[in-house]
Amino acid sequence: MADESTRAVMHVGVMGVSGSGKSTVGRLLAGVLGRRFIEGDALHPPANIEKMSSGVPLTDADRAPWLAAIAAELARGGPAVLACSALKRAYRDRLPGVRWFYLRVPRDVLAQRLAGRRGHFFPPALLDSQLVELEPPEESLDGTLPAEAVAAAISSAFS
Repeated sequence: MADESTRAVMHVGVMGVSGSGKSTVGRLLAGVLGRRFIEGDALHPPANIEKMSSGVPLTDADRAPWLAAIAAELARGGPAVLACSALKRAYRDRLPGVRWFYLRVPRDVLAQRLAGRRGHFFPPALLDSQLVELEPPEESLDGTLPAEAVAAAISSAFS
């Protein structure tokens, strides 16, 4: 059963480093909860995508317009499920009204997932830069479990 703090939250954030499964879990969760899905990667400015594609990690300054775009999309209306790396607490603090769930995945599993992924701008070589930046929130889930199980675990906090 949802507690008062859960009822006050408008949005659900599924966060973690690249390859953690946040987009897959987020899409499933949005369907289960009947909420719109926001893909954080789709809101990166072209300069960020070009930079990451070239193997250069983003800085806090690079992320500022991206976080502003996410905040604007969240404010657009209605409860949403957001898939977003949100690596640092300061980034998450710029996105109010979100209850965050961190997908914990061991580095070797992340590296394997990224090596097998095609058609995404984030190269495997940047994984360690994200792991260095990561400040996980308290609520975390095992991101190596099937995506359906992770989505079900998160949705149970909202029923």
